[in-house]
Amino acid sequence: MPLPLKAGEVLRGRYQTIRIIGQGGMGCIYLADDLRLKGRQCALKEVEYDLKLSPELIQESRDQFMREATVLARLDHPNLPKVSDFFSIESRDYLVMDFVPGKDLRTIMVEKRQGNEFLAESMVLDWASQLCDALEFLHSQNPPILHRDVKPSNLKLTPNGLLKLVDFGLVKVLAPGEITITILQGQGTALYTPLEQYGGDSGHTGIPTDIYAFGATLYHLLTNHPPADARERFLDPESLTPIREINPNISLKSEKAILWAMGIHPFDRPQTIQDFRQTLFGSRQPISRTRYSATPIVKYLPGIPEKVLLGTAMLISVLGLLIHLLL
Repeated sequence: MPLPLKAGEVLRGRYQTIRIIGQGGMGCIYLADDLRLKGRQCALKEVEYDLKLSPELIQESRDQFMREATVLARLDHPNLPKVSDFFSIESRDYLVMDFVPGKDLRTIMVEKRQGNEFLAESMVLDWASQLCDALEFLHSQNPPILHRDVKPSNLKLTPNGLLKLVDFGLVKVLAPGEITITILQGQGTALYTPLEQYGGDSGHTGIPTDIYAFGATLYHLLTNHPPADARERFLDPESLTPIREINPNISLKSEKAILWAMGIHPFDRPQTIQDFRQTLFGSRQPISRTRYSATPIVKYLPGIPEKVLLGTAMLISVLGLLIHLLL
């Protein structure tokens, strides 16, 4: 873990750090003052590379960071923070974004849970509509852009009620024929990560990857319970408790849409945000194409270590995806 910058440090003669507002395995996110535009505060996302890696891999990762930062800087949408600058200092790269005031949805959910309450479905669906807008915009770019880390803590609600999808740390540009470098990108957050995103990126993540994370986020917000992760669900399909068993106030339509979005196989989910939006808010019905037995695999294979089962499950999933791509 790199040593964080100290409060008061000035980067590039322009950005003066105030405090750390986020932290991850590859660096911190800082609140900073823009000394050139007085009164403006921004968020600095820091990326530091593992110096044990070969110089070639580090350079390739940094080149990718610059390419993706260039793409992000061109985006302009009300539900996304504006990327205004990017630069490098020695072994670290920085992305400069608008600072988004307000609480993240995880904090809001936890406050409700501490009061033994659920978030209102109508409120969560309003947030979902705004998130649909943000993801539809990202996915409509040419080439499409994936966020790959949609989760409650990456969704901030501003004081005027505008939802912002923040932290582009795992962004992926779906350039044809290009495989994302996993050294930079990471894997996302386990509770919201679909099966195809585990084990590094071999080219199989796509728009349904963001849709799974979207569904898992809504599940968590509506139930106050984190969803079982995809690996556990692959081994035991019954490990995911239906939403209405936890919160009976949720409509059947919302439950069906969210569980469709959380399909284990990417082809068992909505293929576009438009499909998911129509199912969540309109008359479209979810498509059921279950590919896995409802009986937990572990019941058929007693005595085999879980790690072996998980490895086998992952191999089967990858082979299934390869077969689909070759057909």
